[in-house]
Amino acid sequence: MNTQYLEYAIEVEKAGSITQAADNLFMAQPNLSKAIKELEDHLGFMIFERTSKGVVPTQKGAEFLVYARNILEQIDKMMALSKHDDPDTQRFSISIPRVSYIAHGFTKFVAGLDPDKGIEINVQETNSMQTINNIVEGKFNLGIIRYDNAYESYFLDYLEDKGLAHNLIWEFEYLALMSKDHPLATVQEVLYDDLIQYVEIIHGDNTIPYLSSGDIKKQSEPQRIEKKIYLYERGNQFELLSNIPATFMWVSPVPDIFLNRYNLVQRKCKGANNKSKDLLIYPKGYKFTKLDKKFINKLYESKTEVSFKEYF
Repeated sequence: MNTQYLEYAIEVEKAGSITQAADNLFMAQPNLSKAIKELEDHLGFMIFERTSKGVVPTQKGAEFLVYARNILEQIDKMMALSKHDDPDTQRFSISIPRVSYIAHGFTKFVAGLDPDKGIEINVQETNSMQTINNIVEGKFNLGIIRYDNAYESYFLDYLEDKGLAHNLIWEFEYLALMSKDHPLATVQEVLYDDLIQYVEIIHGDNTIPYLSSGDIKKQSEPQRIEKKIYLYERGNQFELLSNIPATFMWVSPVPDIFLNRYNLVQRKCKGANNKSKDLLIYPKGYKFTKLDKKFINKLYESKTEVSFKEYF
């Protein structure tokens, strides 16, 4: 059996669509359909069935995909054996959200590495669902996900279904991040309604397990802020916030180093009611390495810097 076909099947499951999976794999849709059909013929049963919500695994298909992921993970580990023979190379990998205190902790962790040894660090900033997939597929050892408390049951069920363990890093309330020149920067008490007239910067690839984008909107609080800029990385958000005073962004508390660098302030907002959590995730049974533990220590140091400050 061609192991590449296993990768194709896993991508179809993840995308929920043959067409989308083909785009993700940079291949033609008819070629992917043919490969899946050949794999199903070889197995003697259907892996996927079409529904009104897209392509979903059959009962046997779901079992097969569990084995397929395990096989590919074992192959990756075998291929990596030669890379881990050198005890003088410091290796670490993590998939994280686009969050300033986490990035700050990661920077302090890297700064503390031994410069006389080899360094092989792999880090990706992305959304929570991609981070979960990164860990399941063995691309990263650790991950950090963020979700609104309203969606906690969906994420915890999904982590359990994917065989991932988790530790709570922080439960926090979002603050409004804005330029020191923003009209609300010096207002004594900022209300949620005060922000309606301004432009919200938001990460545009937020997804929730088991929910479509339409379902997410239905379950969310009514959004009355109609001026939005959707971003998919962290760098431009600071440039926009510092250079366009009419913008703002909901964030977890940001370290002073970023506030001072970009001339920003963060304010509590009465009536926002937006609590969220950050979780460290990893495969069940995974043993933390010394470098993993060093990173986690720096992460909590960075969290402590911002979590015990008073915000107004």
